Amino acid sequence: MQTHIVPVGFDYDRLIAPLVREQLDVDRVVLLEGAVGSEANVEYSRNLAEKLEQDYGNLLGAETERVVVDDVYDYDAAFGQAFELINAELDDGNEVWVNVSAMPRTVSFAFATAAHSIMVEREGDRERIHTYHTVPEKYLETELAEELRRQIDLLADVIDGAEPGRDGDRTVVTTDVDRLRDRLAAARDLLAEFDERGTTIGAKEIDGSHVVELPVASFSNVKPFEEVILFTLGEHGEFESVSELAQTLARELGEEYTDSFRSKVIYNVDRLGPGGKGYIEQEEHGKSYRTRLSRIGELWVRSHADQSEL
Repeated sequence: MQTHIVPVGFDYDRLIAPLVREQLDVDRVVLLEGAVGSEANVEYSRNLAEKLEQDYGNLLGAETERVVVDDVYDYDAAFGQAFELINAELDDGNEVWVNVSAMPRTVSFAFATAAHSIMVEREGDRERIHTYHTVPEKYLETELAEELRRQIDLLADVIDGAEPGRDGDRTVVTTDVDRLRDRLAAARDLLAEFDERGTTIGAKEIDGSHVVELPVASFSNVKPFEEVILFTLGEHGEFESVSELAQTLARELGEEYTDSFRSKVIYNVDRLGPGGKGYIEQEEHGKSYRTRLSRIGELWVRSHADQSEL
């Protein structure tokens, strides 16, 4: 079965046209809807999801499920949701296609990174995971701006024709000139902002920062003892040194704390560190190194929490 996971933003064609034109098999579609944003944006996205739900069924004969993304700016939550969704589809024996063309980039990158991470972990299923993007034939923003310019010219002409004593050769328009002036001023202000700033305005602060760093997935799988180290860091947080981490591991695993065991921990921490898989961060502290999970390490632990309880 072919399952397509599709985050819905403000696009329609890019989410369905490639599937129709390429005549791809689409048995099941998971539509992701954002629940955060202005009321108008959420409503617009919801309407698009409803239309897509109907057309996936009518044009492709696909079963459709709609899933809510609570916060489209929460990368960590989106990563976890993607990890769970993709793994569930693979466990059901399905081939998974992730469309990252729409929705805020936070969600798109989270789903792309999660798909990559799963490809690394499930080597046998790598051929059943696909991430894809569709380039639009044209963007409507510039056309909307040009149409707005024409509307401004028309409003100016109408107001000019409605002014007393300005009938001349044209028909005098009896209407609410003040309302026309308000609309003309609003249109000019909006177009001025578009010309100056493009299609977006400002930079939104998320979790105390205007920069949302996107962690990169590892290019190699996590070994069993490395898993133990990651789960231990996830449970206890930061350790003042690798030796302290090794002592905790020995105690929890019921092993004797020896130089050999400590060396084993140091070796595996190095493999998981910045020069290796990137799941662990270390900060020099005197002669020791404070050791903790990196951002992608935290995401890995959170995504595998059920596994740690087995």
